[in-house]
Amino acid sequence: MRIAITGLGVTTPVGGDVATSWAALLAGRSGIRALPREWAQDLPVRFAGTLAEEPPLDRVEARRLDRSQQSAMVASREAWADAGSPEVDPLRMGTVIGTGIGGVITLLDAYDVLKERGPSRISPLTVPMLMPNGPAAVVGLAHNAAAGVHAPVSACASGAEAVAVAARMITDGRADVVIAGGTEAPIHPLTMAGFAAMRALSTRNDDPSAASRPYDIDRDGFVMGEGAGALILESEEHARARGARIYAYLIGAGLTADAHHIAQPDPEGRGAARAILAALADGEASAEDVVHVNAHATSTPQGDSAEAVAIRLALGSAQPAVTGTKSMTGHMLGAAGAAESVFTVLALHHRRVPPTANLDHQDPSIDLDVVHGEPRQLPDGECVALNNSFGFGGHDVALAFRSA
Repeated sequence: MRIAITGLGVTTPVGGDVATSWAALLAGRSGIRALPREWAQDLPVRFAGTLAEEPPLDRVEARRLDRSQQSAMVASREAWADAGSPEVDPLRMGTVIGTGIGGVITLLDAYDVLKERGPSRISPLTVPMLMPNGPAAVVGLAHNAAAGVHAPVSACASGAEAVAVAARMITDGRADVVIAGGTEAPIHPLTMAGFAAMRALSTRNDDPSAASRPYDIDRDGFVMGEGAGALILESEEHARARGARIYAYLIGAGLTADAHHIAQPDPEGRGAARAILAALADGEASAEDVVHVNAHATSTPQGDSAEAVAIRLALGSAQPAVTGTKSMTGHMLGAAGAAESVFTVLALHHRRVPPTANLDHQDPSIDLDVVHGEPRQLPDGECVALNNSFGFGGHDVALAFRSA
């Protein structure tokens, strides 16, 4: 059974919707900026990829939703409208929204209230707002998704794993239509300080827009980002029966684990390579079919090198056009795999690959054809693109898409 992609939605540091985000990526425009908040001035890292546009929600809705839930609602609503707001039997409608951390801002802010003002001042909405399945739950409720609501939590691979789980719901016969995505709102002093303490973040406080530089010889860490991405997945039969526009097809998903380290990737790229090969095998595609890879490419020294090894191990001599869109959005953690799936689908649909920003001097040890400077035109005809997502804990997810 082929899985059709019929709707797309995002809210990111480079744009509040798909059109503005895609235009920014093609232009190589960064969404990384200095944090204007007083608390940020005491941190070792004082910049991040904050949302380009605040979530357009009414006051009541905004107060009842954690910021991660707000972003999930924005992206899913755009994707649903983009798909034509299909009429679906609730028993055949599903939702899968992943997150790496969930409602961490709600949790930490509520603890401050508890300490300063006492337990009587804690909101009864605190638990529904902080639980990691909260984004999936609120999106599922909004769309009456009775076939199932799921919330994968696999660190920075969560959004991509959500897409894989959504596809399985359809191929297993549980649903005809599924909203799949990922969301994250991690920009808080504690999370920023924690990642900085791990030496995972770039420290280019004097030049934030140039801080995320995947595959560059001078990369020094990732940049924190926030946002959400959502895709509408349908069985091809259901999509064609209602005359839906099909952007592309999800043809395969590979999910593996490094079994190596809680935070560092396997430097030999074995788990990631197995995920790529599994996704291609699932879609009955070969390495030679792959024309584009939207890489995980976080801009960490170890991560970028390990992924390059994995791509070469999996694809052999094939030289697809590789891009790292985190160079502009920053790393949206659990939202990254979903938002970058949207970007991968758009690259196939428009036949254009966004450039990797800030790639001034490619690391000579990285044997990849990395797009930089200007967008790259993809060939005509049927072709395959990959989206890679990897997470702390050794989670490896690769998704394979075929042009429509």
